[in-house]
Amino acid sequence: MNLYISAFLTASILSFVLTPLAKKLAHKIGAIDVPKDDRRVHKTPIPRLGGLAIYLATFITIFVFGLMGEVTMDSSIVAIFIGASIIVAMGMVDDTKPLSAKVKLLGQIIAALVLVKGGIRIEVFSNPFIEGYNVTSLGVFSIPVTVIWIVGITNTLNLIDGLDGLAAGVGAIASLSLFFVAANFVNISPFYYVVMFIAVVLSGAAVGFLPYNFNPAKIFMGDTGSLFLGYMFAVLSVRGVMKGVTTLSFVLPIVILGLPIFDTAFAIVRRSLKGQPIMQADKGHVHHRFLRLGYTQKQTVLTMYLICVALGMIAFLLSNMTSINYLKHLGYIGSIVFLLIAQISVSAGKKKKALQGEKDK
Repeated sequence: MNLYISAFLTASILSFVLTPLAKKLAHKIGAIDVPKDDRRVHKTPIPRLGGLAIYLATFITIFVFGLMGEVTMDSSIVAIFIGASIIVAMGMVDDTKPLSAKVKLLGQIIAALVLVKGGIRIEVFSNPFIEGYNVTSLGVFSIPVTVIWIVGITNTLNLIDGLDGLAAGVGAIASLSLFFVAANFVNISPFYYVVMFIAVVLSGAAVGFLPYNFNPAKIFMGDTGSLFLGYMFAVLSVRGVMKGVTTLSFVLPIVILGLPIFDTAFAIVRRSLKGQPIMQADKGHVHHRFLRLGYTQKQTVLTMYLICVALGMIAFLLSNMTSINYLKHLGYIGSIVFLLIAQISVSAGKKKKALQGEKDK
């Protein structure tokens, strides 16, 4: 446990020290978020590139502890580093001069294929309706399934990065939750220790960035950070939990990231029903709806933190259950989350109409 505490603190301190440097670089290269529409919650220009500090803190910590012999370094670590570097490089360009959705998607696919080449892929699927270790090999479908998963999860944190401290906090909580879930699988294989190590380092790097990013934010992580955190969580879920053959082990990462995943899914449905492009930004996300209900930015972010903590605890408990209990409790959780988001959406919609009616008068 001392190793994990040391790694967490090292990554936190590095991120805290590197963030002001990232802020200076953002000003130098013009990576500034200037509010141009009412979708933006902030009213003044804020520098981006905070994600660069999180990225550097994460991998400096990993490589330093690797050189010290505290953690095993293998080819998969190199693949993760290369893939993450592609994501960060693309994010830095996008934070300076916005890239098209197609270019960003292509970059994410390439980063995902780097992982596949490095041996990090989803190879099996557990049958949730049969007790025990009933596993089906994905065979040739392993590559497309892995790429879809990596790209999908990479974008979930990017889509909720709309309030000060939200994405960084959710990323830190999700990574720490994955750390505890992976701890339940160490009896299956020693590589889970590596997953636990990387997860706690990533969480530490996000926490070290938060003092600068929490409301009122002095710097944003930008796409550089939100895409990096999403990518790393996707990597860890494949490298860690989804490598296990326990029934429905693939669902645990989905539970941990339940809030951003549900928010992303609702965004896709919402925009499709309105005839809008799926990648077109709007003000219909869960955090926007909290704001419309009268919550402040801090109250909204802290509420969403608590939801993520609860989901992380639920994932930890589910990781010890049999398949039948697993499905039953998963159904309860899914229903509660769905009803909660539906209630927030309906309440926010009513308040929006009421406010619009007052304006019309």
